[in-house]
Amino acid sequence: MVLHMSFLIGFFAGLFGGITGAGGGIVSIPLMVGVLKLNQHTAHGISLVALVFTGLVGAITYALNGSVDVTASVLMAVTAVVTVQIGAHFAHALPEWRLKRAFGFYLLVVASLMLLKPYISMLKHPAVGAVKIIVLLCTGAFSGFLSGMMGVGGGAIMIPAMVLLAGFEQHLAQGSSLLVMVPAGGVGAYTHWKLGNIRTSVLRGLIPGVLAGTFLGGTFAHVLSDMLLRTVFAAMLIWTGVRYLRTKWPAADAA
Repeated sequence: MVLHMSFLIGFFAGLFGGITGAGGGIVSIPLMVGVLKLNQHTAHGISLVALVFTGLVGAITYALNGSVDVTASVLMAVTAVVTVQIGAHFAHALPEWRLKRAFGFYLLVVASLMLLKPYISMLKHPAVGAVKIIVLLCTGAFSGFLSGMMGVGGGAIMIPAMVLLAGFEQHLAQGSSLLVMVPAGGVGAYTHWKLGNIRTSVLRGLIPGVLAGTFLGGTFAHVLSDMLLRTVFAAMLIWTGVRYLRTKWPAADAA
């Protein structure tokens, strides 16, 4: 039962990650907590393991369509692999109810960005040269911390930053974001493993599902209009985020 459910969770997370370039943790984590009954910390750690495979398959699929900027990915990964460890330790130190509320707030932010995307235009003069390098390094640092803390890919930060500040085309930003997730997710997953937040039994179904879903999502990302998909996903994220934000305080903290 766990094997089948974890495969389906991985598939839907990979499908979302492949289409949006956002990793898939925002889909897999609520499902692992709600369906598989994992605690929040464990779900975040397992999500980062899956993230490595989402990033790898997604980046290859996007690269076959010429939609990966390796230089930009390397610059973001340089700082992300450092801050992802900090984020993982920060998440581990939080009580589960606080981590759930933080994750709920993050989901609402991501949903807002998805809904506002058509109304946000690129800067007329995007960053170039040294300024562009600084933008990418800072983007990697911030997204890496969020990745380690929230168990997500950080694409919700990387993609808007690349599109709005550095002048990237949408598909190029998504493909480059997925490539960053391979080293960042690997370091984050290892950190969570050392902290005891990984259950290998879930990974046996989750990883094959992620591989299948990511390939399918990455393939269709170049031929499908994303307006309806963004609306559906945003609605799902808002619903889930509100549920997480309603997590009750423990009696000792509420007193």
